[in-house]
Amino acid sequence: MNPSLQQLLSGNRLLLSEIPVLENHLPHPHILAEPGIQLINGRETCIRCGNHDRTLFGQHPCARCQQMCSYCRHCIQLGKISRCQQLYHWVGPELKMPYEPNSLHWNGTLSSGQATASDAVVEAINHQQKLLVWAVCGAGKTEVLFRGLAAAFAQGKRVLLSTPRTDVVKELSPRLQRSFPHTHISTLYGGSKNRKTGAQLVLSTTHQALRFYRAFDVVIIDEVDAFPYSYDRSLQHAVEQAEKPTATTIYLSATPSKDLLKTPGLTIIKIPKRYHGFPLPVPRFQWCGNWQKHLQKKTLPTALVKWLAKHYAKPLLLFVPSLQTLTIIYSLLEHHNIHHLAVHSNEPKRHEYVEAFRNRQVPLMVTTTILERGVTFADVQVAVLGAEDPIFAEAALVQIAGRVGRKLETPTGDVVFFHYGVSQEMKKAKTHIENMNKEGGFT
Repeated sequence: MNPSLQQLLSGNRLLLSEIPVLENHLPHPHILAEPGIQLINGRETCIRCGNHDRTLFGQHPCARCQQMCSYCRHCIQLGKISRCQQLYHWVGPELKMPYEPNSLHWNGTLSSGQATASDAVVEAINHQQKLLVWAVCGAGKTEVLFRGLAAAFAQGKRVLLSTPRTDVVKELSPRLQRSFPHTHISTLYGGSKNRKTGAQLVLSTTHQALRFYRAFDVVIIDEVDAFPYSYDRSLQHAVEQAEKPTATTIYLSATPSKDLLKTPGLTIIKIPKRYHGFPLPVPRFQWCGNWQKHLQKKTLPTALVKWLAKHYAKPLLLFVPSLQTLTIIYSLLEHHNIHHLAVHSNEPKRHEYVEAFRNRQVPLMVTTTILERGVTFADVQVAVLGAEDPIFAEAALVQIAGRVGRKLETPTGDVVFFHYGVSQEMKKAKTHIENMNKEGGFT
């Protein structure tokens, strides 16, 4: 048996192009080759991402099979899977993880709510349960996982912690490295370089989870309600495929969907209060007139200008509903010599800009919903322009408000929803936050 092959393939389903060394070892009694695209119930199906939508398959003359060959366009960013290509999977002896009885090196303390949730996480991992940790923004969900992770590593279990957003992966990675300094950890996102094989803890975007197959004893999905995971069935398929049949599944969310809450056999634990003991900042609604007409006339709404002036000594986060709106506001702020940066999903320097804002090198960040979750900035004040826009659903607005007051040193702050008419989603978001505060013992 070649241990390196076992490490490369155990728990993965990979293309030959991803592991070219494999070609020298085929056929192999412990390596199973499966067609990447198969006919299932009469429909072409990609077995990596589960896609069976006919419109998401392409065809091309194939040099390999000398025919018109189908390929999956849905997961092509992970490498092209075509009908004549194989995915390779290890079916020999299972890759054993080390038993680490003292893996956790963290000296912090948990609030009572965190401690209760932490006990539930340990219980779920010990008894292969499904658990939802429903925790308000800023409750300290990551710390709630620590004892559970330590329990898993002590039992030689392998863990996947997956989240939809690259930004969240990048923020979580150094914290987990510090808390588990001797654990073999791999961090996976588009363009990442820390791609260690056989890691005991894999921290990844949900897209990267498509590479795994029956690999993990524990699967934790952070921000389970976030786009694109909540909308893309293939990402949910990826997480399901990555689990072993007896795996523990733990979901983390501040805004779980109704469908998730109806999951059979799901245990739910709530943390309605932030770790520092202060209430969630409740958003206030402020009418700002026809803000779209203002922008068309190359002016900023007066109410927004006053808010910027009032809070300019503090870090300011301004959410806008679209890239088009962001582009106009960026130009107007430049015209007024207001120092700022702007980020959206396709901004190549997004992570650099976020760090600059976090380090207070720039006072104002204008953003789409890309920064609605998974980022923490000390003493930040938040505004939403056009909060009535359909892009700002209840969950998005709750998450946006949750950026404020996350630090013990600065547990309060301003959250304002600028609007040209109050939407039902705005009302639901405010009620959601007020109800959580009531459950947390605040009146």
